[in-house]
Amino acid sequence: MKLVNKILTIFLLICSVVFSQTNKKNGTAGFTFLEIPASSRAAGLGEAFIALSDVNSDAVFHNPAALGFTNRTHSLSVSYAPYLVDIKNYATSYAYKSPFGVFGIGLIMLDYGTMPRTIIEEGQKVFTSMGTFDANAIALSFGYSKTLTDKFSFGVQLKYVQEKIDVYKATNILLDAGMLYFTGISSLRIAATLQNFGTDSKFIHDTFKMPATLRIGLAMEVLGGYSEDYRFTLITEALHPTDSDEKINIGTEISWKEIVTLRGGYKFFYDEESYNFGVGINPQLSMPISLDFSYSDYGRLGDVTRFTLQLGIF
Repeated sequence: MKLVNKILTIFLLICSVVFSQTNKKNGTAGFTFLEIPASSRAAGLGEAFIALSDVNSDAVFHNPAALGFTNRTHSLSVSYAPYLVDIKNYATSYAYKSPFGVFGIGLIMLDYGTMPRTIIEEGQKVFTSMGTFDANAIALSFGYSKTLTDKFSFGVQLKYVQEKIDVYKATNILLDAGMLYFTGISSLRIAATLQNFGTDSKFIHDTFKMPATLRIGLAMEVLGGYSEDYRFTLITEALHPTDSDEKINIGTEISWKEIVTLRGGYKFFYDEESYNFGVGINPQLSMPISLDFSYSDYGRLGDVTRFTLQLGIF
């Protein structure tokens, strides 16, 4: 427990230094695509996700500490979302449970599509087409997690991020860190993450900050449990971003024998995002396989659906 207490103390000190020196201003950070949920389960729960321990490889997108509690030797997930304004959102993750801990890798890509390239003719008010150009964003992460006891795990990961428009691009290396703790009070667990921590980056001549976010989450089964026929889980999460005001996410899961799971979530203090819901199907085959779907309301911007396929090998 002394090692656990040291890790908790170091984590809280880092978070206090990072966020005490940050002036909160809306829209001051770049790489904001990192704030988009990568998996259908997370989206369906209103992004109240970091205190869940049964997320396997998808932990690399939300809380690397949850990797440590995976019960599969290999796990893989693939997600797709036709995002707003014809943007395509892809995500895939893989985790391997070794005798030394759990290693994970994740890839997120946003394809903004192809756009016409135009120039204005000298001395005229007309534009001439000069072909097309494309734009995209990627995040490639490498994570590690280990359980120090049967109730506590920590995780860290490095993340290479890049946004590219035509021949111009911005890149950076970011750090994620997290912890997950089963309190021993019924099934209550507490989690904390520091996401997207890094130095400022530059696009052409403009410098911008990273979208660092501190998250604190709680989760608990208020009825049943994972080993019972029915499970009713409540999750809540508080966010402290560096580029906007504080936010709160809440989510719930109702599951029957872990075969069919219904999800719902709500986001408070967002400009447009609000309610979310989803469903998960796990047919309990010899090789673990599950399919998740989610729907997210973005207010005046429209809605987003996501699909995730998870595979595993025990």
